[in-house]
Amino acid sequence: MGLRPNLLTRRAAGVASTTLALLLSTAAVGVLPTASAFSAAPPEACVEPADVHSDARVKPGGTAKHEPNELTAKETREREADLAAALRERARFRTGAGTSTLATVSIPVIVHVIQRDSTRAGGNIPDSLITSQMTVLNQSFSGATGGAATAFSFQLQKINRVTNPAWYPIVYGSSAERSMKTSLRQGGKNTLNIYLGELSDDLLGWATFPTRRLSSMDGVVVLGESLPGGTATNYNQGDTGTHEVGHWLNLYHTFQGGCGGGDSVSDTAPEASPASGCPTGRDTCTAAGVDPITNFMDYSYDSCMYQFTAGQASRMLTAWNAYRAA
Repeated sequence: MGLRPNLLTRRAAGVASTTLALLLSTAAVGVLPTASAFSAAPPEACVEPADVHSDARVKPGGTAKHEPNELTAKETREREADLAAALRERARFRTGAGTSTLATVSIPVIVHVIQRDSTRAGGNIPDSLITSQMTVLNQSFSGATGGAATAFSFQLQKINRVTNPAWYPIVYGSSAERSMKTSLRQGGKNTLNIYLGELSDDLLGWATFPTRRLSSMDGVVVLGESLPGGTATNYNQGDTGTHEVGHWLNLYHTFQGGCGGGDSVSDTAPEASPASGCPTGRDTCTAAGVDPITNFMDYSYDSCMYQFTAGQASRMLTAWNAYRAA
């Protein structure tokens, strides 16, 4: 365990190499805060599922009254049953209407920077942090940091800056969060909307899981200062963004279900509880394998996280074809 293999190369590239102009010019498939809101989302965005679960990343000792950090066993069973049903539904569509599954996916990203005012302390982070975050996402999901390669890449479409003290800080589960997302979310199921700002209750971020019907709440919320070069000590290399996008693509935490194993991935060792810091040789379960503290879906410091597994890569692609593929 320990530091990820090519941390310095990755971080240097994230800060120095990728420019906003390059990302915008290479944006591929169509639809990751202060200006006027975007135009209204497509009609399907107004259809709300009865229940939109979310998952999160939390600082050790966080003060959140409700930490959206783990599903119950019942909720997990329901989600797995829904995934199976969605796959059956997609198979029928492919037979009847020619809809195809995808092996590689380029995800368009809209970033909403939510600000209290125009100062850095008020949430006005520079574009350079956002472009560095995009580099981290692309390196993490390509396997360039030492893990398994996934099917996914990310293309920045737009940065939307919104000054609205009523939405700052972003409070998980609040009416203000719903108002913010309903006003700002753009694109279809295949578009990743990322909301950046100060967050309540020591949360580093949270995300919605995919659903068969698009919700205006769909997307990822991330502490702005957790982006590469931010001020969130131990959590400022961009891995909160990677972690939350993993949830958006249907991954659970590595510690979901504890030692019984509940993340629905066979090649992540069971883990009794979330890891904190950079523990060496941590092994909280009697099952084979030490705790996967280097996995992006644990709670370790950013400096220790560098990988998805092949099983996680497969699960994300399966969920994409079930829920988000056009």
